[in-house]
Amino acid sequence: MIQRVYERAKLAEKADRVIVATDDERVVKAVEEFGGEARMTRTDHRTGTERVAEVAAHVAGEVFVNVQGDEPLLDPAAVDTAVKALLEQPTAAISTVATPIKTPADIMDPNIVKTVLDFENYALYFSRAPIPWVRDAASKIHVRHLKHLGLYVFQRDALLEYPTLPQGELERIEQLEQLRWLENGWRIRVAEVEHDAVSVDVPEDVARVERLLQK
Repeated sequence: MIQRVYERAKLAEKADRVIVATDDERVVKAVEEFGGEARMTRTDHRTGTERVAEVAAHVAGEVFVNVQGDEPLLDPAAVDTAVKALLEQPTAAISTVATPIKTPADIMDPNIVKTVLDFENYALYFSRAPIPWVRDAASKIHVRHLKHLGLYVFQRDALLEYPTLPQGELERIEQLEQLRWLENGWRIRVAEVEHDAVSVDVPEDVARVERLLQK
């Protein structure tokens, strides 16, 4: 799975270099065996973003992308879209992507992270709960639920500052690392994409991904 995510990330036009950040020597060995680049990191990181920040502190670059290693269906175009969303807004320090939820059951699935945006496409909140919540179920209101996809783009200074930010109650409750940005007053720009990634969050997801790859 790591090899596939690595190879998909390499296909992004905006990616100059792809590095696997891990605290497991077995992962480093696996990456090196297929010709990839990997870096060992400390074992005490609380989030993937902290791990990426450690690597970024020793690697040249102004913009860094954090791609989750459990996204074997990663669309390289989604990486490019997220990078573009950051670069086209000079004041933005962080960006990510989301896609409209097409399967109703996903709205209630806590493994599917939802987000809601303001008028300028900045995230108001991320949650494992269904947001927005339709109070009047009998109304004919049309609601678009957005699924957050697990990739982030950072300006270098913002990424290096992340590990120094205090964890807030919302991050601890929801167990969503991006909430640390919001709780500390940062804004996250969100670009919408059609691509719908399938994360491997539980063992049952492996078979689901394998079926999709066979299509």
